[in-house]
Amino acid sequence: MTSSISFRERIALYAFLTSLTSISIDALLPGLRQIGEDVVGGPPLSTQHIISLFIFGMAVGELLLGPLSDAMGRKKALVLGLGIYAVGTIIAMLARSLEVVILGRILQGVGVSGPKIATRAMIRDQFEGDAMARVMSLMFTLFIMVPMLAPAMAQGVIFMAGWRAIFGIYLAMAMILGLWLVIRQPETLPVDKRISFRPKLLIRNGRRILAKRRVALLIVATGMVFGSQLLYLSTAADLFFDAYEIKETFPFYFAVLAAGIGLASFLNAKLVQRFGTDAMTRAAFMGLAIVGLLMLIASVLWRGHLPLVVLMVFTFSAFFTIGILFGNLNAMAMRSLGQVAGLGASLIASGSSLIATLFAIAIGSFYDGRTMYLAAGFFIAGISSLALAHFAMKSDASPVEAAR
Repeated sequence: MTSSISFRERIALYAFLTSLTSISIDALLPGLRQIGEDVVGGPPLSTQHIISLFIFGMAVGELLLGPLSDAMGRKKALVLGLGIYAVGTIIAMLARSLEVVILGRILQGVGVSGPKIATRAMIRDQFEGDAMARVMSLMFTLFIMVPMLAPAMAQGVIFMAGWRAIFGIYLAMAMILGLWLVIRQPETLPVDKRISFRPKLLIRNGRRILAKRRVALLIVATGMVFGSQLLYLSTAADLFFDAYEIKETFPFYFAVLAAGIGLASFLNAKLVQRFGTDAMTRAAFMGLAIVGLLMLIASVLWRGHLPLVVLMVFTFSAFFTIGILFGNLNAMAMRSLGQVAGLGASLIASGSSLIATLFAIAIGSFYDGRTMYLAAGFFIAGISSLALAHFAMKSDASPVEAAR
């Protein structure tokens, strides 16, 4: 029965739904060079945009599917998102040009925003404050196995069946998760608390949300942090190949670095209720800024050619701080949303995704096979988001009152 779903199964379902975003990025990384060789494409598009414009699609989809989750309920919005994701997956799988692959990826991004947004809104419907941060950290801890294992598994699939088989796996995952959701997960937003999907009403509530200084500042801070990770993701395969001639063993190094996020999410779930969300977040921001600065200094001293072990230590440390920030930043921003959790989650995710995309494309344009661009990205993200979060934490955290 739907009503009998346990807490553990619920967290597992949320983790797998949320992990669809991660696996849609990470599983393709070993195949980017093969895609570039297999399909026709040219400037201004490149294989880096297979990752970055997927995030752009998410930014677009989040603006639509968040409000829909407030109007029609979380489950219907989530299923709609999975359907759009499936269409984009089929387009990319059958593509014969880089432009069509990227079109499919943009549609995948639009669709994956359904699971991403609706899942967060479901959590907001059921939990508050530090308890919500703990649930999000548990969820991140579970799905962190995806970036650790996905590239290695995907590399095997690509070797056996080519890069298009990865999209076949994406399609199967969307169908399985959709069935699991429909059969087991109850709707968390009662009919009497839903908000009509009316443009004027959405604009009015959107203004109320963005006028909340705390939320606006945290959107930008989240985007900067996500942007530093996206910068790494969109260039990692090239960096490891160009600077260290690592190709076949790339998934191993990627998994080691992803473990930094997993370890941090696990520890955060244990510590956040003891020290509080704000204290954990402030410490992680400072850590990211310090790691970025030290990495930048080391990159200058080594003329942009960091020894592999030094790159791994710095990047692992940066990912550890990012792992602390993921669950806490979302919980901090969602804390002030109240009855507009769906639209608020949409604006937070869309705004931060757009900022992350612009950040990654801008800094990534300086990629030249050396490590200074990545160090600069971590430092800029850490120091700027630290300042933004400092002012956000001093702002009013009372819930936004929804216009009806």
